[in-house]
Amino acid sequence: MNHFVENAIDLGSTYGGKIISAILILVVGHFVIKLLNKGLNKGIDKLKMDETVKHVAKNAVQVLLHAVLIISVIEVLGVSMSSVVAILASSGLAVGLALQGALGNLAGGLMILIFKPFRIGDYIESGGAEGTVQDISIFYTSLTTIDNKRIFVPNGDLMNTNVTNYTHDEKRRVDLDFKVTNDIDAEFVKRVLLSASEATKGVLSDPPSFARITAVDDDTYIFSVRSWCRTENYWDVYYDLIENCSRAMRENDIDDPEERIAVRLVKEKESAPSEAEV
Repeated sequence: MNHFVENAIDLGSTYGGKIISAILILVVGHFVIKLLNKGLNKGIDKLKMDETVKHVAKNAVQVLLHAVLIISVIEVLGVSMSSVVAILASSGLAVGLALQGALGNLAGGLMILIFKPFRIGDYIESGGAEGTVQDISIFYTSLTTIDNKRIFVPNGDLMNTNVTNYTHDEKRRVDLDFKVTNDIDAEFVKRVLLSASEATKGVLSDPPSFARITAVDDDTYIFSVRSWCRTENYWDVYYDLIENCSRAMRENDIDDPEERIAVRLVKEKESAPSEAEV
């Protein structure tokens, strides 16, 4: 028992001061990092840089400061940095294999920053996931869906597959198709659809709207209406255009073949003899 107590006292006298110093450095360092982060973040915000780059720069600074703090604590504890480097080097292959996915995501994050296929606030679709970009971190990009769900997509996946950026450009085109029976004047239908399109709020005059027959199916013409709008107005224009074109066709007695078939079926049912008459 006395031998155990003596060993404990020796260890305490040898390492106690180092452990206490390491704890103090850890606590004070954490407080200092908070203050430095606050000042550096203000400085980064003042720079004329892309918002996405600013965001990643802030994260990188925070990681770097914490790395410096950890190295300082290791040195205070008396651990030789050459020993730490040797251990990391010897286990580098195993760590590399275990973290190859993470490294791929890290490389993907860097490529996103360099080539900027999308930015925070853009609406994108990739690999079955779509939503508004909320955050681009070193390893993941987070999206918010229309119904307010959060999706975290690995950056490596984003750089290895197609990415559709719906809000990259200032203008988008609304494409709609309408079925019309082929016993009506096609030019008349074109004028009606074009007039309805041009009268829709948010539709741009340049490029001009388009309305033409784009397909023929049995006794049906397929008319396509293509109108341009500003990207932020896309969904309002989309629904307004459906309503306006449908109303214009109805007011000008332009038949929908499906409605005609429904009417025909009702008339045939009314004209069929009842069981009593049979």
